[in-house]
Amino acid sequence: MNDLDPPSPLASFATLLTPEGRALLDEVRGTDPARELAVATRLRREHPAELVSAALGQARLRQRAAAKFGAEDAERMFFTPNGVEQSTRTTVAAHRAERLRALGVRSVADLCSGIGGDAIALARAGIRVLAVDRDPLTVAVARANADALGLTGLIEVREADVTEVDVSAYEAVFVDPARRGGRGRIFDPEAYSPPLSWAVGTASKAPLAALKIAPGIPHEAIPAEAEAEWISDGGDVKEAVLWFGTEPGLVRATLLPGPREVRGRGLPDPEVRSVGRYLYEPDGAVIRAHLVAEVAEELDGGLIDETIAYITADEARPTPYASGYEITDQLPFGVKKLKALLRERQVGVLTVKKRGSAVEPEELRRKVLPKAQGPNSATVFMTRVAGAPTMLVGHPLAG
Repeated sequence: MNDLDPPSPLASFATLLTPEGRALLDEVRGTDPARELAVATRLRREHPAELVSAALGQARLRQRAAAKFGAEDAERMFFTPNGVEQSTRTTVAAHRAERLRALGVRSVADLCSGIGGDAIALARAGIRVLAVDRDPLTVAVARANADALGLTGLIEVREADVTEVDVSAYEAVFVDPARRGGRGRIFDPEAYSPPLSWAVGTASKAPLAALKIAPGIPHEAIPAEAEAEWISDGGDVKEAVLWFGTEPGLVRATLLPGPREVRGRGLPDPEVRSVGRYLYEPDGAVIRAHLVAEVAEELDGGLIDETIAYITADEARPTPYASGYEITDQLPFGVKKLKALLRERQVGVLTVKKRGSAVEPEELRRKVLPKAQGPNSATVFMTRVAGAPTMLVGHPLAG
């Protein structure tokens, strides 16, 4: 390498593990992005420019990672840009690890392990982990994370092609294929790295396996021998998992925190009804899992349209599986009509939700809110009722 060439990403990362690098990481912790240039200029008087850049870059990644890993762990861990983007949120990884522990699993081969987020959750559940990835930098980061969190006794990190690793000595397999490429998100499961077909084949041969997939996977692509679980955290759908060796054919939605669970029972689609006093918006995991019928039965409700996942009911019933609203007005679509109603109700804060409508919430809010802000708030649903474009106005149920 020419002396003028920048160090490789792996060599640059290695400098952060030196005493000088660790001290510099402590010094730049929590640096405000607006002050980065000034901090870098000052530090480069005493440290190599490459090391300063690496430390500041790592500080930025740690700040971003706090949302997934929690501030306490993020400040001790190491990251790559892809690692922050693609890692499982800690709450979701912990849920999956706890389920494996409850199934009696004591060892897991974590294939396509990335920077080690899932391996960490598994190890904290008391499970021995082989974490495998083929990228040298990612492997180095995973090893550093196991060491930083005191988990090296339970996590072995190996640089290898996952398709060539013998996993027969492990009680379970977890596979998380890469679903992003150079051009962004990959939608074709066979373009995953490794392909979904390989992952399914590997999972099918293990005594127990979990295969992480994109939440938008078509239900018809799910193998008959798998259990399918959709997971949301705080109302946001995070992932889907195919389980092998558990309950073939079962479909479930898991809502975190909790966990709370809806299990599929093969119910027919709910009937379409006229809009009642209450409207329920099912959690995204419920919708992705095609379990709206199970929630509608619990609420003694029906659909407002056969293609729209809004449940209508005549009674207010608390449920963890859907957000409830009391509907005060039902109007045919029309900006002028909505604007007049909001003015009459003195609405100054408007939440716009849409399903089955091309309306952009921000544009609608700009058009209908009066210049003189009123003291009241409202929620408007831009949707279809029995096929007709409709506006439903109301407010969230208390609690």
